[in-house]
Amino acid sequence: MVQSADTMTLPTVTVSFTVGARSEVGQIRQLNEDSFMAHSPVFLVADGMGGHAHGDEASQTVLRVFEEHIEAGRPSTPERILDAIHSSNDAVRDLSGAEDFGTAVSGTTLAGVAFVDAGADIGLHWMAFNVGDSRIYTWDGVRLAQLSVDHSAVQELVDAGLITPRSAELHPDRNIITRAIGTDEFVDADVWLVPASGHRAFLICSDGLTKELEPDDISRLLAEQQANGQQAVVDALVDEALARGGHDNVTVVFVESVVSPS
Repeated sequence: MVQSADTMTLPTVTVSFTVGARSEVGQIRQLNEDSFMAHSPVFLVADGMGGHAHGDEASQTVLRVFEEHIEAGRPSTPERILDAIHSSNDAVRDLSGAEDFGTAVSGTTLAGVAFVDAGADIGLHWMAFNVGDSRIYTWDGVRLAQLSVDHSAVQELVDAGLITPRSAELHPDRNIITRAIGTDEFVDADVWLVPASGHRAFLICSDGLTKELEPDDISRLLAEQQANGQQAVVDALVDEALARGGHDNVTVVFVESVVSPS
């Protein structure tokens, strides 16, 4: 469990960050293969691939690489974030032997947001990045919206119009992901830039949350708990996922930022 607040003072603006985070093994699994980072400028969740070798090591390796590549307490850059993603892929691949294949290959999802300076013409932004089926949501105080797109077999069926999003949640192939850190020589991450002005809030989670809670459930708990702070939001979400069965590891990071003139 992590709750923290910090401030970044820049030449023209001051940025305040508040974050709550928590990871639980769940009610069924014996090992927690999830890992998270929850301090500026990067907030992320990595979910080691269940049933694969070294899933916990894979997710922890992502955190180690990001810690090595990103300077804490100041804006990063899109280039550094992409370098950290690709270096994470190389480091996780090194966990697997040349003879490993299939479920013996180490891998992990990766979803997160980073506060970046994208250059003179673009300026300060949140950079969201995703590989796999951990998710990033935006929250404006009223409405929850999924920013990331799942890299999964069922999402491809949804995109093709063959099944509905509701059917995807119950589909027998719902655990099959089509992209992950460490499974291929080159990793293809989705990225988005979101203007950092004013107030922003992001919810980042492993699929242990979204397997148990519908988006409407998440929205309701956010609305009920947001006045109590970020950690109250996170605790309510994780506790509800555990109460509904906790069939997988559950990890949630909820971060808010406020940018104001210096």
